[in-house]
Amino acid sequence: MNMEINPSEYKVLIVDDVISNVLLLKVLLTNEKFKIVTAGNGTQALEQVKKENPDLVLLDVMMPDISGFEVAQQMKADPEMAEIPIIFLTALNSTADIVKGFQVGGNDFISKPFNKEELIIRVTHQISLVAAKRIIVAQTEELRKTIMGRDKLYSVIAHDLRSPMGSIKMVLNMLILNLPSDTIGDEMYELLTMANQTTEDVFSLLDNLLKWTKSQIGKLKVVYQDINMVEVVEGVSEIFTMVASLKNIKIVQDVPVENVAVRADIDMIKTVIRNLISNAIKFSNEGSEVVVSLTEEDGMAIVSVKDSGCGIDDENQKKLLHTDTHFSTFGTNNEEGSGLGLLLCQDFVVKNGVTERNNGNFDNRKLSDGNPAKGVKWNEKFQRIGVWWKDANNIQFYLNGEPTGNVVSKQDFTLELNIIWDLWTADETWTGGLCEKNDLLDDSINTMYVD
Repeated sequence: MNMEINPSEYKVLIVDDVISNVLLLKVLLTNEKFKIVTAGNGTQALEQVKKENPDLVLLDVMMPDISGFEVAQQMKADPEMAEIPIIFLTALNSTADIVKGFQVGGNDFISKPFNKEELIIRVTHQISLVAAKRIIVAQTEELRKTIMGRDKLYSVIAHDLRSPMGSIKMVLNMLILNLPSDTIGDEMYELLTMANQTTEDVFSLLDNLLKWTKSQIGKLKVVYQDINMVEVVEGVSEIFTMVASLKNIKIVQDVPVENVAVRADIDMIKTVIRNLISNAIKFSNEGSEVVVSLTEEDGMAIVSVKDSGCGIDDENQKKLLHTDTHFSTFGTNNEEGSGLGLLLCQDFVVKNGVTERNNGNFDNRKLSDGNPAKGVKWNEKFQRIGVWWKDANNIQFYLNGEPTGNVVSKQDFTLELNIIWDLWTADETWTGGLCEKNDLLDDSINTMYVD
């Protein structure tokens, strides 16, 4: 179904070397209220397209100087003309001619001699597509402006709200430390404590909201660096010592003395630990303990936060990590949450988590001792592998000249000069194709070169 259009808003270029055809087409389309411009040959047609920028071109194929097919090819090669639809007007109606017409960029065919009603319908249809595209472009631009405005709002949240809230939080912490209850009275001290907790909650909410939103729109990228998890866990835990003391909760650290090195985004990891500790304090009873531990297992650093709080029932546990619910419950002192904390934790852990590439999709442990790739994780060193086809769906891989696993593909695996094997997850089917050299050398993309 064609959308409603106002023909007077659209311009049609008629190209034909037969004057009578031009006049007839002009009368028919003028009666439909279209704006009309004309050209008598291919050269004039290209000049008129550049000058008039028509919304549609009715293009004769057989012309003395440049054929309609050649005109179409030149139009599609020029970025300024490429998007203008073309309807060929031709007596050539063989399958080969029609195929060629579409190959050079034609959108439709009208055979000569043409039927009036058919002509109007086909022209109107193409103009309707132009109108629809204009609407999409306009809506896209409006959406772009909306996103820009939203990004500006994020900036306001980040700078104009978080900074003063941080200052208020610091001042309140200093007041609590330097003004004990026996100095200002129990009632005033309680009010001061409540104000401090409120600012802590608001600051945490603003921080989570900002990071969650940036993550969802792709504005928050993982920046990998070598970090000492012992220092990270101890540093974040120390920050919450004051908050925990307000509920008479003790934070106990159980961490190794030695360095526990990982490669991850330090800010994201800190955010995860911060949210876990904050939740533990929120849902713990006064006088209890929150244990923050760090262990190593199978080359992985495992951080856990344990409390003895009120817990959460099985039914509500199912709601915790659903983006459509943002489920949250009240803490032991009626602290209110947004439901974003655990969602953010999950998002950041996934972003920094184990992929097929560094999870050992290829068994390099069985390589010979002299092979430089033995025991090297995929995300630590760029490695060149070879591939051998048993058939279209069974592929044997070689790493530095030695067998290192095989896969059965869900799609036909065809030989190309360079192939990229995507190893993000085991659940995804393989994807093949050429990539840019810079992408090939960028280890963060998690791709490997196959030849």
